[in-house]
Amino acid sequence: MSDSVSPLAPKSYPDMPAIRGVRMATAAAGIKYKNRTDVLLMVFDKPATVAGVFTRSKCPSAPVDFCRANLSHGVARAVVVNSGNANAFTGVRGKAATELTAKSASEAVGCGKNEVYLASTGVIGEPLDATKFAGVLGDMNSGATGDFWLEAARAIMTTDTYPKVATRTAEIGGVNVTINGISKGAGMIAPDMATMLSFVATDADIASPALQSLLSAGVGPSFNSVTVDSDTSTSDTLMLFATGAAAEDGQARIETADDPRLASFRAALNDLLKDLALQVVRDGEGARKMVEITVTGAESDAAAKVIALSIANSPLVKTAIAGEDANWGRIVMAVGKSGEMADRDRLAIWFGDVRVAVDGERDPAYSEAATTAVMKEQDIPVKVDIGLGSGRATVWTCDLTKEYVAINGDYRS
Repeated sequence: MSDSVSPLAPKSYPDMPAIRGVRMATAAAGIKYKNRTDVLLMVFDKPATVAGVFTRSKCPSAPVDFCRANLSHGVARAVVVNSGNANAFTGVRGKAATELTAKSASEAVGCGKNEVYLASTGVIGEPLDATKFAGVLGDMNSGATGDFWLEAARAIMTTDTYPKVATRTAEIGGVNVTINGISKGAGMIAPDMATMLSFVATDADIASPALQSLLSAGVGPSFNSVTVDSDTSTSDTLMLFATGAAAEDGQARIETADDPRLASFRAALNDLLKDLALQVVRDGEGARKMVEITVTGAESDAAAKVIALSIANSPLVKTAIAGEDANWGRIVMAVGKSGEMADRDRLAIWFGDVRVAVDGERDPAYSEAATTAVMKEQDIPVKVDIGLGSGRATVWTCDLTKEYVAINGDYRS
């Protein structure tokens, strides 16, 4: 957690309403940080349905393994999240730590271990002392409250400079439902089917398979379209819980994702996921600029996404943006190395509304002054037209500054 808040941080936080059926509490267990909350407990008093997407890293953390194993049961009663230690690359001790944490949580809440979900964020390779949870979870359960979303977001921060929260409303069959979400993440962000850590809850009554379909589809244009530094975490976890409390208002249970009554909910969920994903990029470690990269005219949407990520992940592109240098040659380089089809002589590039290159060379009407003005903004749109097909994609990234190096150079100390 940084001392200074990102200049790209939101100016205010939304009022986060309570979600019926979920309570939360935080505590300071002293896992790494002194005098700050580092454990979050979410409790579902009645069994909630659950969906999750996780890192595709081949070196996942012990909590990711634990969650994947429990997901098939489709029921959640408790979630325990800690910051300061990722419990990743911790061998048999890591697995033992998840077992002990789940046991402590199941005893505190009064549920089965297969109804508990775990997530950890922080340093990789340090054993996690799970005995620190045993002493606090019981008190956390008795003190947990529904009106606690912003505090929950704060408890899971590591190098984040601000808590990330979002809320949306939707209707299902004429019954109003609410969706709330929190995220953490600032570095090691190039998600692949998830983000660093994110937890979303709704009072809607939706079966687990339908919930899973919604979430798996929703991460594509949101969390899987952002990158801070091209590094996919060992711990990426995004979970969605539905408490079903809206059934009390007459909401008919939704069993399948193709139910037409889900239209409003799907749109609201996708909007919330994108909101949280962009908050993560805006808190990119050391970030001073937010960059939206849109690629059009590619052979396919998938090809456009690969090209866009090639641009977004290029250290040369990102450092040029940090230096407010409209060096479109670096965009050309990133397009060319992406591995996707491109035709140099059809390429066109824009910074903001200024076309800097067209037909494979500098735009004859190019204005250095107009382009420099765009580069001085906090939010910089970059558009690249490949000129080959109808494929398009948008991804978001941030600039790469000296501060990023400073943050990550002494992360463990």
